[in-house]
Amino acid sequence: MARITAPDPARRNERSRSAILAAAYELVSETGFGKVTIEAIAARAGVGKQTIYRWWPSKGAVVFDAFLAANEHEGRLALPDTGDLAADLKTVLRLSSDELADPALDRTYRALSAEILNDPAVQAEYRTRLLDPLLEVTRDRLRSAREAGALAPGTDLDFAVELLYGPLYYRWMHGLGPLDHDHADRLVDAALRALEPAARQTPPADRT
Repeated sequence: MARITAPDPARRNERSRSAILAAAYELVSETGFGKVTIEAIAARAGVGKQTIYRWWPSKGAVVFDAFLAANEHEGRLALPDTGDLAADLKTVLRLSSDELADPALDRTYRALSAEILNDPAVQAEYRTRLLDPLLEVTRDRLRSAREAGALAPGTDLDFAVELLYGPLYYRWMHGLGPLDHDHADRLVDAALRALEPAARQTPPADRT
């Protein structure tokens, strides 16, 4: 006689959660954040609307989770450490520039940015799961460079992180110019000139 196994609620819940995240990601990619509704996500995922609200308080929260899940990288978040600080930082800022310049992602990133600014719950998730870990690994890489003498001994690591990332997101947010590798490299060069030990500082190259 065949053994009958009771359904596993945990497995069923995980299947539903994965289906919801996949549906949210697909719908936002297809139609844009503004046109997506909780009802549409539920219909595509094959679940009830209340199932979504049991896990997420808003559309912004579920879409943010969906994009984190779809773009999750393997392993612990870390910056490269080849011994060449400029090259390592350029690698990271080039990748960030590529993501922000991608037309398929730009509209959704802007919509999520608005949700992060206006929804405290989404902002807390963003800080905890994405922004704070990125800032911490960047500080770790800069700290090791400071200890190796590549940065001035009194370098403020928080301020150094702002020098690197701030101008990139300022340009993206206001559409002030192309987000290409040349721009990313120039940001790194300018930041490191400001942060390197005084004895090694050299005038910036004339680009005119």
